[in-house]
Amino acid sequence: MTEVLETEEYALNSLSKTSLKPQFKDEEEDEELKRLLLPDISTLPLSPPSVVETNFVRYFAVDFMKPGHDQYVYRHANGLCVIGLAQTHVALQTEGGVTSVDFNVGKSDRSEFKVTGKRKKNAQHFQPNSILCNVYIGDSPYVVRCCVKGSLLEVNNRLIQNPELLNTSADRDGYIAIVMPKPGDWLKIKESLVTFDEFKKLRNLS
Repeated sequence: MTEVLETEEYALNSLSKTSLKPQFKDEEEDEELKRLLLPDISTLPLSPPSVVETNFVRYFAVDFMKPGHDQYVYRHANGLCVIGLAQTHVALQTEGGVTSVDFNVGKSDRSEFKVTGKRKKNAQHFQPNSILCNVYIGDSPYVVRCCVKGSLLEVNNRLIQNPELLNTSADRDGYIAIVMPKPGDWLKIKESLVTFDEFKKLRNLS
């Protein structure tokens, strides 16, 4: 009888050793997996990133050709650049805000041209100082320039009927134009711009 009990005790001990070790190992692996998959709440931002923050790298042309004429250049991974007025642009800081937008800059009306096909036929080739449009505060015009060298693919015609977009959503619905620089020109263009973090420091933004 004693031998039988000793045999059973040995079997139970062996069973517990072989069954518990994998269980403890699984629990450790589960905890490690949780640490990897579940973020640390204390490190999360107060609000989720915007579409702009997720899909674009943000650059800025500071005081472009005139003091206070700050413009943004949001570059997508495919090379397209969205051009617009930075929140610190003098026109957006003026009481009353933008009241009208005019894409007719004398020699041509930017709002009328169209590009077609994959080769972007009819695209206009612009220099950084090329004028995209004029935005108005009452009767006072502010010139908006291209900021980058590239092909103008589109202007935001919605601003003609709804200039208020510049006052309420300049970095999204209120963009000015979309430009495609040549890949070989981008490095030089990038050198003329500042990053978002640099821009915040220059303009003392939080």
